[in-house]
Amino acid sequence: MPISLPHIYSGKVRDIYDAGDGRLLLVTSDRISAFDVVMAEPITHKGRVLTAMSEFWFDHFAGVVGSHLLSTDVADVPGLDGAAAADLAGRVMLCRRAEMLKIECIVRGYITGSAWKEYRTGGTMHGTPLPAGLLESSQLPEPVFTPSTKADEGHDINISFDEAADLIGRELAERARDVSLELYTKGAAWAAERGIIIADTKFELGLVDGELVLADEVLTPDSSRFWPADAWEPGATPPSFDKQPVRDYLDGLDWDKQPPPPPLPAEVVEATSSRYVEAYERITGRRFADWPGATA
Repeated sequence: MPISLPHIYSGKVRDIYDAGDGRLLLVTSDRISAFDVVMAEPITHKGRVLTAMSEFWFDHFAGVVGSHLLSTDVADVPGLDGAAAADLAGRVMLCRRAEMLKIECIVRGYITGSAWKEYRTGGTMHGTPLPAGLLESSQLPEPVFTPSTKADEGHDINISFDEAADLIGRELAERARDVSLELYTKGAAWAAERGIIIADTKFELGLVDGELVLADEVLTPDSSRFWPADAWEPGATPPSFDKQPVRDYLDGLDWDKQPPPPPLPAEVVEATSSRYVEAYERITGRRFADWPGATA
């Protein structure tokens, strides 16, 4: 994807460019990672699904908190035309440059993943005692804000709210907590009406001119655990609307979870792509085929 803008950073999924005038261009690729390793095969339409879903949620949450998003239209990106514009259609976000908070704003509505491992060992989640008798995937009595550090390398580290306040200041930490809980509660209720449980999610918050804003991606299958409500039962982990086919395939191999990754069969790629598209369509009520570039 030829882009003439200055390149700033590339992550596992996104490439970031300086768009000038205090703006950033975020390009969401079809790359997918599992066990912290980026696979060689892209997942068809994944980048467009993440962009489309994030745009939906940015708009849905406008009454709760502002966002960094300016446009998802390639026509608004400086220096893009012709083949480059067609290639990038549906996978770009032109955004205001934000000073990102130094914490991950995680909200958990159900106990799973690392939180379940901690609870199973000591009856706590991020150091806070929880009621006895919870099963894996149980719904928590109420959603809980469970921040973590942002690691440049390796894994993020779960921290307490007080530790988060030490990192970014108590007033800002309280604002981030309150906004994150409101976003999760509103988003989870919307998804529940459409047969999807949002078990947990990670929000990215930052400051633009001193204003707290929502940034990056929002309530996507990459940043959240989406479970089909009709498959949820405490005591087991439901199937996810995300990269679960990739994880399941890799778990069945004799692979040490280190690069290079094994190749993904076409059927695994297709199954994963279908899950992302289904999640978008069920959440938004929109046809993915109507999103720019979706039929390319």
